[in-house]
Amino acid sequence: MKITRNLDKIGSFGAVLAAAMAPCCFPLLGVIGTALGLGAMERFAPQLQYAVQILVVVAWVGAFVAYREHRLLPPLGLASIGTALSFVHYYFYFSEPLIYTAFAALIASGIWNTILRMKKIPKEPVLESTITCPHCGHQQTEQMPTDACQFFWDCPKCGEKLKPKKGDCCVFCTYGSVPCPPIQLNSGCCA
Repeated sequence: MKITRNLDKIGSFGAVLAAAMAPCCFPLLGVIGTALGLGAMERFAPQLQYAVQILVVVAWVGAFVAYREHRLLPPLGLASIGTALSFVHYYFYFSEPLIYTAFAALIASGIWNTILRMKKIPKEPVLESTITCPHCGHQQTEQMPTDACQFFWDCPKCGEKLKPKKGDCCVFCTYGSVPCPPIQLNSGCCA
């Protein structure tokens, strides 16, 4: 699974974790952080404040990436509200309820995006994919195998032998319009 699909969760939970490491700045989260042994990080509180802000932006970017996938505005709107509240807290009006509301909005947006992604998982995989040769631009629709990966594809136009890029399991995942059936079903690599 690509990291961009998890940015909203990494950002929101990372921001809350960083906040839990600074009990002086976030007393409610500090109780949890101290119980987990994170109170020792309190001496880095100024740096953690910057980390929280960066992770809030990461959460918003992740929500935007998720929006581009499912095209539903409410989760992006919720993440935008959480991000805005966070920056209002840091730069205009220091308020603990404001920052906790921001964290809750970012976490809710991440959970909402996860639910939307889970609902989108197809029951039956698409078995046709159009492979585009990166060397000559030739496109050809191919039937994907369901029981094995296709590691090589010879372009009929330029004769180039295509191989999967690092991190992809087959040529359909790298050059195809649709990833291979196991990836479509979130069952992992077929290799």
